[in-house]
Amino acid sequence: MKRQKRERSELLYSRGFNAGMTGRSQDTCPYQDINLRQHWMAGWREGRSSEREGLHGIAALQIATQH
Repeated sequence: MKRQKRERSELLYSRGFNAGMTGRSQDTCPYQDINLRQHWMAGWREGRSSEREGLHGIAALQIATQH
């Protein structure tokens, strides 16, 4: 996979993760393209899960960067 493409997917995942951590709805995903939306939604799901488990701050950031 090209580096640029990989960086793009990591960015989308990170944005979705942040949206999930702040409690935003999955309907707020700004991407309509299924390939872009897929990365954002994966991050969103992980973020919501982390938020429900009570992870905040550094613990949550470590999960987001491990993806």
